[in-house]
Amino acid sequence: MARTKEFDPDAALQSALELFWRRGYEATSMADLVEHLGIGRASLYATFGNKRELYLKAMDRYTQTLDPILLDELSQPGPVLPAVRAVVRRFAAEASADEVRLNGCFVTNTAAELAPHDPAAARRVEIGWDHLETPLRAALVRAQAQGELSRVRDPLALARMLLVLLQGIRVVGKASGDPARVRDAAEQALLLLD
Repeated sequence: MARTKEFDPDAALQSALELFWRRGYEATSMADLVEHLGIGRASLYATFGNKRELYLKAMDRYTQTLDPILLDELSQPGPVLPAVRAVVRRFAAEASADEVRLNGCFVTNTAAELAPHDPAAARRVEIGWDHLETPLRAALVRAQAQGELSRVRDPLALARMLLVLLQGIRVVGKASGDPARVRDAAEQALLLLD
């Protein structure tokens, strides 16, 4: 008779995500995962595969739960550009908050650490970026249709500029203890929406 799992795989995956997010892929060993998750090595391998497979599953989990309030913020009725500005300012504020600052963004961390040499990680990074770029673009198209944004502006190019800005804010916020650095950059970028 097969043994039943003595742990919750969903909770273990979330716990692994949090450890990878804090430490990164390379700095997290299988021994670290076994200790942190409180699961035997054989059970960990049987449930999730090797460390890379577990990391990719953690990335999948993360991208499925990315910024759930973003779509809500950008799809409210009424003027759109104030909502876009609020999102950028929220990212700048979060990048300066201790917990977010110390961990950074899991997608951004993966982009820097693994994406250049791991095609599966790179695909997941692209998915994460699409989750941010797509609602930004939709909001900017709506802003253009409502006359808030000039017809000569390219909503896709602006959304991509904002994506790069927001990801850069996460990187600089993680490394810098000066909140004015990300706040000032965000405010200057927002002038491009005028």
